Amino acid sequence: EALANNPTLDAAEAALRRAQEIRRARSGELLPTVDGTVSASRQKPSGAPLGDASLRVNPFTLYNASVSVSYALDLFGRTRRELEALQAQVDFQAFQVEGAHLALTSNIATAAFQEASLRGQLQATRDILATQEALLAMVEKRFELGGVAKTDVLAQRASLAQVRATLPPLEKRLAQTRHLLAALAGRYPGNTADLPEFDLEDFQLPEELPVSLPSSLARRRPDIRSAEERLHAASAAVGVATANLYPHVTLSGQYGTAATRIGDLFGPGSAVWGFGAGLLQPIFHGGALEANRRAEVAGFDQAAAQYRETVLQAFREVADVLRALEYDASALKAQSDAESAARDTLDIATKQVRFGAASYLSLLNAQREYHQARILRVQAQALRFADTAALFQALGGGWGSRDNPSDGVSRR
Repeated sequence: EALANNPTLDAAEAALRRAQEIRRARSGELLPTVDGTVSASRQKPSGAPLGDASLRVNPFTLYNASVSVSYALDLFGRTRRELEALQAQVDFQAFQVEGAHLALTSNIATAAFQEASLRGQLQATRDILATQEALLAMVEKRFELGGVAKTDVLAQRASLAQVRATLPPLEKRLAQTRHLLAALAGRYPGNTADLPEFDLEDFQLPEELPVSLPSSLARRRPDIRSAEERLHAASAAVGVATANLYPHVTLSGQYGTAATRIGDLFGPGSAVWGFGAGLLQPIFHGGALEANRRAEVAGFDQAAAQYRETVLQAFREVADVLRALEYDASALKAQSDAESAARDTLDIATKQVRFGAASYLSLLNAQREYHQARILRVQAQALRFADTAALFQALGGGWGSRDNPSDGVSRR
């Protein structure tokens, strides 16, 4: 749905079609142009051009039908380099479409992971809230029996209120994430009722995540390929500016008929024709042509520097994501261990408080630590999914074959 309705992707595809049609329109400059003309005019010439201003010439109507042909010889490659630049623009727009497609799918994946993370945090908070409500009921009952002090009841109520206060911010962020998914799918924010809901259990990582990759994989990134085409177009622009320093040769011809009556238009003696050739050699333009060429050379140098910058940025992003994935795995394992330990501690503290073997303060600390550990584990799990999607995007669509559907993060 997003690929069919996203306006950013639609705009990129429209820009590609426009570039293709401009290229097709200009490609005709390599061929002769042929035009047909039919005209009729009423004339009253003067006798002055004939040397006798008093000569009376009667008005007459002149009919004309002719075909003209014109052809500009591309001796120094000006037109070919212009078409080369236009083709580079077409390729640039094609990679822009690919980049928009990649960015859209990556943004959807990241938003889905964000939604799954928020749902996991909400579920964890609600579970902890239910546990604390049960503990509050137990503490209040023990208070009625004189087993605990009033301060213990108030402390449990405060802890319960603190956990409950974390729900609205999470629900707000979840609603905003749903709005983002709707916008990416080309919908209005209010139209989210039938959008799928995502949970962390719905996703699974690839069986193997790379720890290092060949540098050639980064070259298929759309931004690098786009930078290459900008460099290609800049090179062609230098060729055009160079060709403008040399002569322009044009061949032209015309053949037709002319008569004062329509019936005689194609009769004997009505034929008119003409052929010619023209050469235009720039001689003095105040240094404008040389300056234009130097400007295009500077533009080429600029495009080359931007290409190098794009490549360096791409390699930095890949290196950052690879290192992030390495740390994500360690962080997720540590958070899972911390959650397990905090859960065991909470179970023990709950039993001890129930039988009066421990202070209520130890139970509050165990509750707080378990709540924090569970939330951090959910966040660490979602972060690993998000960084996997970031690696997919940083490599221009995955680290294996583009035709292999198992690459990247998949939904069961």
